[in-house]
Amino acid sequence: MALPPTQDALIPTQESLTPAQESLKNRFTTLLGAPSFDAQWSRLLTHSPAMFAASLRLTSIPHQKSHLPPKIQSLIALAVSASSTHLHAPSIHRSMRAALSHGASKPEILEVLCLTSTLGIHACNIGVPLLFEVMREEGRDMGSGMEGMSEEQWGLRREFEAKRGYWHAFWEDFLRLSPEFFGAYVEFSGVPWGEEGVLEPKVKELVYCAFDAAATHLYQPGLKLHMKNVLGYGGTPEEIMEVLEIASLLSVSTMDVALPILEQELEDAGMS
Repeated sequence: MALPPTQDALIPTQESLTPAQESLKNRFTTLLGAPSFDAQWSRLLTHSPAMFAASLRLTSIPHQKSHLPPKIQSLIALAVSASSTHLHAPSIHRSMRAALSHGASKPEILEVLCLTSTLGIHACNIGVPLLFEVMREEGRDMGSGMEGMSEEQWGLRREFEAKRGYWHAFWEDFLRLSPEFFGAYVEFSGVPWGEEGVLEPKVKELVYCAFDAAATHLYQPGLKLHMKNVLGYGGTPEEIMEVLEIASLLSVSTMDVALPILEQELEDAGMS
């Protein structure tokens, strides 16, 4: 059985490029660096130079403005790619490779993955308030706020505040209905905030902003909360905007996934 081509084999040589494509590749190298020109970008250049040029322009803006250091930009991109609503392996590779090349450590990358793993709790953040709304419509008194909470529940709130540095009212109904699961989540979400945490709090909050803002999630309550937290830790609107720009680059994943499929389907149809 023939082995699949390596990534390098998929990247065209200078001789196989038209002058216009060669110019675009040189522009890419100037803006993003030669190591970033991978098989996915190569395919796009081959199939649609116009879309390559437009995608390059879009991708290069955060790099040119650099309100966040290149390492942090790469870690933000990793959060978008690795979030459970996207899990796009080519972009995970691309972002990790870039982060390592910009000096990121294994603990920093692992911490971004731990932070990003908390996305799933939004099932409760969305579902619990709706459940309480339904119960009240049914005439069942569920209580509100922290009223009537047990000492154990107050203790879980204090533990959350100590580990995460904030509290929000949307946690209260969750804590009221399932203190057991809330307590487990406090531990789960608190791992990156513990003694072994390596990223500063502002960067942690920017990571939350990235996957909350991504088109595959668009979780508005969390995004607003974490934007406020970023500002509270000394972040700037420009840094938050740069995170939103990086999250918007998820659009490029369409070409990353679809172009190899197009090539295969054209070959199968005898049209390659």
